Amino acid sequence: MQPESKLAPAGAFSDDERDAVYRAIFSRRDVRSQFLPDPIDEALVQRLLVAAHHAPSVGFMQPWNFIVIRDAGVKARVQAAFARANDEATEMFPEEKRALYSSLKLQGITDAPINLCITCDRTRGGKVVLGRTHNRDMDLYSTVCAVQNLWLAARAEGVGVGWVSIFREEELRGILGLPDHVVPVAYLCLGHVSELYTQPELQAKGWRDRLPLEGLVFQDGWGATP
Repeated sequence: MQPESKLAPAGAFSDDERDAVYRAIFSRRDVRSQFLPDPIDEALVQRLLVAAHHAPSVGFMQPWNFIVIRDAGVKARVQAAFARANDEATEMFPEEKRALYSSLKLQGITDAPINLCITCDRTRGGKVVLGRTHNRDMDLYSTVCAVQNLWLAARAEGVGVGWVSIFREEELRGILGLPDHVVPVAYLCLGHVSELYTQPELQAKGWRDRLPLEGLVFQDGWGATP
């Protein structure tokens, strides 16, 4: 009896499969104001979490945890923490930018049926982790891969995702009861959407344009163009 192979064929996807992957990438949006009130089916939530859990991680440490938040009281406390930080953020921008900044809706914490905090356990895998021996932050980078996996899967499922980053970390830690060795990497808002912007919302509203790719690609070293 032949031993079971641990390898599978590696080839390009079919044209339709490939196009679907690129469509998810190019049409993914940071959703803030288009959430519908419809609940997200639990089986769908689990599919998204499974997709996130299958992200690549250095040393296969899988440093993430997922805090699923549905409770209105918890959302209200997070919303209040955001509001305090957002007031501070407004004053950090040049005066000519403040009116536009204040007009932007930068979160959907109470609008979205589900909030999700993806964390990084910095002790996962022990003191010495393969691939992390010389760069301790590889666990944080791995956790961000889980965020992106979930985001693309959500796009394919018709679920909008918004990343809220305007918090004082200690406030978010206190609300969610995070231990000292756990870092909140992404606070996400999830909900069904019926429409999305055709380009990133901040671009559509005049905050910033996408940079041209040709100015970002170097050859064999910094600053050397192909």
